[in-house]
Amino acid sequence: MRKYTAEAIGTFAIVFCGTGAIIINQQSNGAITHVGIAITFGFIVMSMIYALGNISGAHFNPAVTIAFAIAKKFEAMQLLPYITSQVIGAITASLILKLLFPDNQLLGATLPAGSEMQSFVLEFILTFFLMLVILNVAHGSKEQGMFAGLAIGAVVLLEAMFAGPICGASMNPARSLAPAIISSHIEHLWIYIIAPVTGALTSVFIWKYIAK
Repeated sequence: MRKYTAEAIGTFAIVFCGTGAIIINQQSNGAITHVGIAITFGFIVMSMIYALGNISGAHFNPAVTIAFAIAKKFEAMQLLPYITSQVIGAITASLILKLLFPDNQLLGATLPAGSEMQSFVLEFILTFFLMLVILNVAHGSKEQGMFAGLAIGAVVLLEAMFAGPICGASMNPARSLAPAIISSHIEHLWIYIIAPVTGALTSVFIWKYIAK
């Protein structure tokens, strides 16, 4: 239960701070800016990895958990409890943000700025690179590496910086699921569930090949 609680708290923090930055940027007429939003996502991911990584491995992302299981860096029997904990944490964060900002229509939901295929390909590639970094610096069940949080947080920040305006740079089904459900904007949700998972799984197969 300690691991599941850590996953719920970490995912809560990422969704609360990350999508919270998007909401507050809208409410304050751009005071945070796109760059500020990207930095917020990168820093909160980094902070939660350092805070909770030694307890649960700091997945905070169903795509990462599934990929770790396929890579045999994580026990498959813990797959469902981990993903459930992540989704609970994310939805709780979006519910609180809805209470705090009841007039906000999207609650930081990820929506394509262009075509669905454009965002699908972007999310696939972004998650592929994110997972490739994670596989090389993280262990799956626990993460105590000195530079793991910095490396993973930097990738999230970088990818959110350049791709965020087009696809939202979710790379995380739980992060997209929660605001989509609470704001009732689920029309493009399939992109942000399928693309990150397939991108992360593809990364595992490439990692196994190049790491031999």
